[in-house]
Amino acid sequence: MKEELIVAGFGGQGVLSLGKILAYSAVLQGKEVSWFPSYGPEMRGGTANVTVIIDDRKISSPIVHSFDTAILLNQQSIDKFESAVKVGGVLIYDSNGVTSPPTRTDITVYEVSAAAKSVEIGNSRYFNMLILGGYLKVKPVIDVKGLEQGLKNSLPERAHHTIPANMDAIDTGMKIIKKM
Repeated sequence: MKEELIVAGFGGQGVLSLGKILAYSAVLQGKEVSWFPSYGPEMRGGTANVTVIIDDRKISSPIVHSFDTAILLNQQSIDKFESAVKVGGVLIYDSNGVTSPPTRTDITVYEVSAAAKSVEIGNSRYFNMLILGGYLKVKPVIDVKGLEQGLKNSLPERAHHTIPANMDAIDTGMKIIKKM
């Protein structure tokens, strides 16, 4: 099993955190992992992306130019990375702020209305966990039960009280993803 994933969006959407939580969880489940963040100097409001590779075998390079899956959370990310999804791959997006949805027909496209659901549940902090849940529904590259430990390793101790709500958001994300 090898999964080459990019998550891209605005700084402040939890892009890097999503990748970090996924990476920690995969390591704890015995997988080989590469976590390679990239972000502009603006951070919040600027662009950010992270490449995560999860494999059963050693990873030779963290540099990836085409992806099995792309999670694209704004129009700029769709414009930049839609073409980098491998034929037969998966593209997941949140339609909030997207003016031109993905158009490729040689990949499978899913929408997770995470921004709208965040507003509905009253807390935008769970946006990225809604996205992560949708991704893991489509691509179960790790056991969801192991995410709790990944959250503990990723979040500062003062935020551990949010782990049950994060797990609920992951579960909700699994329910709201839809194939386009």
